[in-house]
This record gives sequence, C-alpha cells and structure tokens, in this order.
Amino acid sequence: MTEQSMPEVNAEFGAYPTIDFTGSAPQGLRVLELVEGDGPLVRKGDTVTVNYHGVIWGSDAPFDSSFDRHQPAGFAIGVGQVIKGWDMSVPGHNVGSRLLISIPPEYGYGSQGVPQAGIGGNDTLVFVVDIISTR
Repeated sequence: MTEQSMPEVNAEFGAYPTIDFTGSAPQGLRVLELVEGDGPLVRKGDTVTVNYHGVIWGSDAPFDSSFDRHQPAGFAIGVGQVIKGWDMSVPGHNVGSRLLISIPPEYGYGSQGVPQAGIGGNDTLVFVVDIISTR
C-alpha cells in the first residue's frame, strides 16, 4: 500500500502555487493550513474573495486557476454555491491564510465528474486557496 500524504506546496501567501505529489491521495476531505492569516475569521454564509489553483491529484496542469486568470474569485461560502469540499473547509480560517485542500469525489463533483474540465468521477481534487477577504 502506498503512503497517503498531502502534496508539498510552496507556503508563501500570494505566490503562484507549485504542487509536488508523492504517494496516493488521502482518504476523505483533508485541509492543511500552510499559512495562518491574522485577518477576520471566515464564517459560513460570508462572501469570500480568494485566489485558488485547482488540479487533479497527480497532475501538473490546473483544471481551473484564478492565479492564471490574474483575477480573484468571490462567492458565498458554506451555502452550496461551490463544491461541498470548499463549503466544509474554508469557513473557520482567517483572511490571509493559505490552505491546501484535498477533496475526494463525494465532496467535489461526484461520480459524474466534469468531463469538459477533464475531471473524472474517481478523481481527487487538490486546491491551494489564498483567502483574500471576507464580509
């Protein structure tokens, strides 16, 4: 059995994410706070502004990245506007935090995946998320 561990990621808030995979994807939803921010706490129902970089476990190429667009994204968190893995992992962290989130299919896009984005139904998603603001 291969060791299940989170990938290595550069821990500098605001820096373009580099993700280095070893081993197989961990079971379940996993969140690592790489940088602890000292801003306001994100609460369920807040509107957050984040920069994020999403890849399929083991892949170098992002399927979606606000870093690549040079445009942060904003949305309500914890209320079903984004995938369940985000709703469950972003609240409770402070503005200024960099998170590394591993999201299994059941908390991502489910067994149907998102074929047009190259996401299969069994793919574990990995996101690096910089929390810029909350209100």
